[in-house]
Amino acid sequence: MRGRLLAYVLALTAALTLLGAGPAQAAGYRYWSFWLGEGGSWVYATEGPASARPADGSVTGYRFSVSEDSADSAQPRQAPDFEAVCGATPPRPGAKRIALVIDPGTAKDAPTGEQPPAPRTACAQVPRAATAADALAAVAKPLRYNSQALLCAISGYPRTGCGEQLSGNRPTPAASPGTQSEADQSDQDAGPSVGVLAGVAAILTLGGAALWQSRRRRR
Repeated sequence: MRGRLLAYVLALTAALTLLGAGPAQAAGYRYWSFWLGEGGSWVYATEGPASARPADGSVTGYRFSVSEDSADSAQPRQAPDFEAVCGATPPRPGAKRIALVIDPGTAKDAPTGEQPPAPRTACAQVPRAATAADALAAVAKPLRYNSQALLCAISGYPRTGCGEQLSGNRPTPAASPGTQSEADQSDQDAGPSVGVLAGVAAILTLGGAALWQSRRRRR
């Protein structure tokens, strides 16, 4: 009888663990991230290319990928190196040189039906007051933005979509990376499934019966 009671307790513990765990759902966003080269490394930019104004000799990077937020966003695969990109471009009065690394990412991150172009670099020579977006437009048209000024496409890639959220294999529209749609929130708030609840109820019933029989025999 003790063996049955022990089995009952273990089964109940496992069921309650499943009950509290809830369904896990992976989500990510497909978008162009913006990076700044600092000391030979990439640093995720804290402002967008439309407001950033890199100085002469700066390196900016763009990487297309799927990520949950800036903490796990993929960096450009080529290290920032101003001389390697702009070394052959002589300085010009009233202008500044900005090296750009444009990495469209891998086929894994590409939208359905599209293939990413090859990564490339370019040296933009733009007016001193130009933004990073101005430098990008000088060397990588056509660009595409959405109504919230989110960068959607560089050199026409991708053809469609802009910062869409992916849940499993199904993309859903999203305003910007790092937000959560109402549908995803409702899924997480839905609680345990009916099957889990039924399993817990069955275990409780069997366990109660076992305890009742045990007490009856002792009498």
